[in-house]
Amino acid sequence: MKITDYFEKSKGQTLVSFEVLPPLKGGSMNDIFDTLDPLMEFKPPFIDVTYHREEYVYNKQISGYYEKTAIRKRPGTVGICASIMHRYGIDAIPHLICGGFSIEETENALIDLNFLGINNVLALRGDARQFEDKFIPEPDGHKYAVDLVKQINGMNKGMYLDSNIEKGSPTDFCIGVAGYPEKHFEAPNFSMDIQYLKQKIDAGASYIVTQMFYDNANFFRFRDACHKAGINVPIVPGLKPITRKYQLTSIPRKFFINFPEDLVTEVTKAEDKNVIKIGIEWCISQCRELKKEGVPCLHFYTMGDSETIYKIVEKI
Repeated sequence: MKITDYFEKSKGQTLVSFEVLPPLKGGSMNDIFDTLDPLMEFKPPFIDVTYHREEYVYNKQISGYYEKTAIRKRPGTVGICASIMHRYGIDAIPHLICGGFSIEETENALIDLNFLGINNVLALRGDARQFEDKFIPEPDGHKYAVDLVKQINGMNKGMYLDSNIEKGSPTDFCIGVAGYPEKHFEAPNFSMDIQYLKQKIDAGASYIVTQMFYDNANFFRFRDACHKAGINVPIVPGLKPITRKYQLTSIPRKFFINFPEDLVTEVTKAEDKNVIKIGIEWCISQCRELKKEGVPCLHFYTMGDSETIYKIVEKI
């Protein structure tokens, strides 16, 4: 079923969904199942599975020089999606990224997903590689997420890269895209970021999942700005509780977001062992307010921590 169909079918009830990371190379599907098994109690209609581009490592040689090697530390997104659907009987949403893939490789990946009966995707540009100061696309890859959305939507119309294919079988992907309540860090301003998002919707995207945020006022401002710009697709808030003091600096540095002063004050004054309790209570409060505002779904970034997420969802 398409993700947007779940939202329509819920008739105003707020759903819950979860996002998981593929295990590090050499890991097991049991790592994923251990995270998701306890959360199935809440009957999520779908699970997101992230995709991670290749990274460069430098291996020192006998000569003293370093050899540059590209590796994928977290492969397996498509296989994990198939395993989730088989084990739980629910939809899995693979993330598709521009980074590290040519447009032909992207098309082949979409064909594989279509053959597997996976008809929901989240289309993302992806991050820059570690140690690179900006995103660099493949020579024959997409530079922006909007171009990836256009390719997927083209396949939904039976359009393939090979011009000799005259009557290509159309796919039927429901396309989600990312939104940023505090704006994407590369956008010149908030208004322009909304316009970039509008371009992705106009290109064929059907729903939005936001970056994490800790002040609901930012989400509501973002939602209202979207509506004003003519973006009328479902907007799903993404949530992740703070659980450690060091996250006060690591999360803003990695995700380019801000923490509310009240939350920072509470966490700073607390003993380390009490930070997780503060984070849980703060997230529960966020969720309750968001539900009152009628959001279609609460999307939790689990990061492998099902215990914390369970404590939140059971209260809301």
